[in-house]
Amino acid sequence: MDTFLYLLLFLSLFFTPLLSHSQPNRFLKPLLHGNRHQEYIELSYPPPSHEPTPSCSHQILHHSFANTMDSPPYTTLYSPPSHCPPPWSRAVIHFHAKSKGNQYDRIAALWLAGAELLRTSTAEPTDSGIFWDVRKDVTRFSSLLSSSNLDLTMMLENIVNREFTGVYHVTVTLLFYNEVPFNPPPPCPERLNSNRGSISRSRSLMGEPTVTGSSELYDSPADLIIPISDDGERGFWFRVEDDRDVGSRKIQIPMNTQRVVLELCVSFHGNDEFWYSNPPNAYITANGLATGRGNGAYREVYVTIDGDVVGWEVPFPVIFTGGINPLFWEPVVAIGAFNLPSYDIDLTPFLGKILDGKDHVFGIGVVKGISFWLVNANLHLWLDHESTVVQANEVTHHSPETSVERQGEFTGLDGHFGVVAEKETQVSGWVSTSKGNFTTVISQGFAFSNVIKFQHNGTNKMVKQKFKAKKKMKVMNEKGELVSRLRVRRKYPLRFISVTEPLNERYKLYTNFSHGFEEKYVGRCFMKSVSNAQDSNGWIEVQGHDVLSGEASTKQNYSYADMFNCYSRDVAAANGRVFYDDSSFLCENSL
Repeated sequence: MDTFLYLLLFLSLFFTPLLSHSQPNRFLKPLLHGNRHQEYIELSYPPPSHEPTPSCSHQILHHSFANTMDSPPYTTLYSPPSHCPPPWSRAVIHFHAKSKGNQYDRIAALWLAGAELLRTSTAEPTDSGIFWDVRKDVTRFSSLLSSSNLDLTMMLENIVNREFTGVYHVTVTLLFYNEVPFNPPPPCPERLNSNRGSISRSRSLMGEPTVTGSSELYDSPADLIIPISDDGERGFWFRVEDDRDVGSRKIQIPMNTQRVVLELCVSFHGNDEFWYSNPPNAYITANGLATGRGNGAYREVYVTIDGDVVGWEVPFPVIFTGGINPLFWEPVVAIGAFNLPSYDIDLTPFLGKILDGKDHVFGIGVVKGISFWLVNANLHLWLDHESTVVQANEVTHHSPETSVERQGEFTGLDGHFGVVAEKETQVSGWVSTSKGNFTTVISQGFAFSNVIKFQHNGTNKMVKQKFKAKKKMKVMNEKGELVSRLRVRRKYPLRFISVTEPLNERYKLYTNFSHGFEEKYVGRCFMKSVSNAQDSNGWIEVQGHDVLSGEASTKQNYSYADMFNCYSRDVAAANGRVFYDDSSFLCENSL
């Protein structure tokens, strides 16, 4: 990853041939905005001030990541706390990190028995030091967290020498809650007639007990979690170098599995860190640009079983803390930078393909991907404890290839390029369990568009991207009665404008960047929505490896709402300081 390491390559792709040949691969961000010890934040819900007091806490990792590049990940043994045994109603990871000195941002992940619990990235430190905290609900991993003597592994590759002095000190603590036992939710009419705020605080902060994207048929955590991951010698993620590279693992699924959800974990680095702004290879070749940032501006991560595609995602374009303009992310980081999103793919309709007691190859690849992507996944399995064997039918599957259309033209370094992609799929299958025969039907699709424009000999650049996705899932019993229903809609808007002004051996880069993450879930008995948007403006002056000066501002609006809770927060920061921060728990609009 090392976002700032690659920023000059990013710049050199879009500007004059002189700049593209003269810029180095790396430069450092000096302390421009004061000399105070400072906290960095990513907006999320619930805010730490409104978290309930945990029943107990359990520190599971405390380690300093110094010169760890090309070294094995740090591993220690994990067991649940003896003073707070399972079962728990809720479990939360509290990830705390601090650093001081000069350093690039780094990608990191935390795995338990090879299953990824958290993917995160670091902030770039200052001479006075910075710190940050990440909280992530990991209740869905309760079956793993209840087990003893498991390997807990963290990967954070870092370089420390005379120039790069920042060491990342990390402490990870698990917070367990027991106030509210994990029970199935009450019947739908009672839930739908409830007023917001009528449930206990602990329950409201749990949110819906279902896992993200899951049906309400099984809303307890999975009975078994199997990682789709590498061997762990360099972390448990697969490193995908090109679109022919597929990370894979053979897995035998228990024959009494009644439901399976694949949780996909991805991040993009190197030549594909800014994949949404990559031009076609023809543009790079014709202009003699010394960069590998090509293959156009569309990427799709796909999942296979025995070579057949069974799921896909266009990932949210996370910006790491050195990206675009590193001064944007002081001290409010980009959406998802500290808690990268994962993506749920319900594979229950495919159980008829894999419930045969044999090994099956689960694979993950990236359409048009170039070096490099880090991908792995967790299989969450729900078992029928009243049966040793579950019957399932062969899947009814309609999944055409993604329709992708590309166009564009250029003269020299000026030109414009567009790509439009869309997909519509439907899959269904039934599972016969001790509780009855259930049919799951999933239909989903997306629309993607991206436009890149270069003007003024490549020194002016514009990127505009839109992504909209929808998913509908329903589960019916043998009588055709609706048991569960879920609708999901997501949007990832992105807009980026930059202007480069050459100044002899220096140059100024002026940038405007905005992006957003919108997501809405509507189930048979619940609703939840998140809206998160950032807008950043600024400039930096660069010479050689160094940012000589710069100014930046970022505004962000975050809002969350469900059937019982509302929360919104508006933050504005400029030149390393937060100058406006207002939050509210009032519900202004209904879902």
